[in-house]
Amino acid sequence: MKFIRTSGFKRAYRKLGPQYRELVKKALTQLMTDRNYPGLRVKRIQGTSRIWEMRAGRDIWVTFEIETESYVLRNVGHHDPALKNP
Repeated sequence: MKFIRTSGFKRAYRKLGPQYRELVKKALTQLMTDRNYPGLRVKRIQGTSRIWEMRAGRDIWVTFEIETESYVLRNVGHHDPALKNP
């Protein structure tokens, strides 16, 4: 699996502080290793069929889609803003 970063994800990622970027990097590494790792809290977003969410820190969430050979990273940020527009 590989990561594909959307322009929205890239923009939101750049806005994060360095400590949050580090948390996101660690969470993405863990996602590649074990998607079912309990600390990530990976689950499908209600009302969608293809968009998933995962926790990257206490209040940092990443939204993504799972494709055959890749994860499409859609958004990242604090809980409410990140999940408002996944």
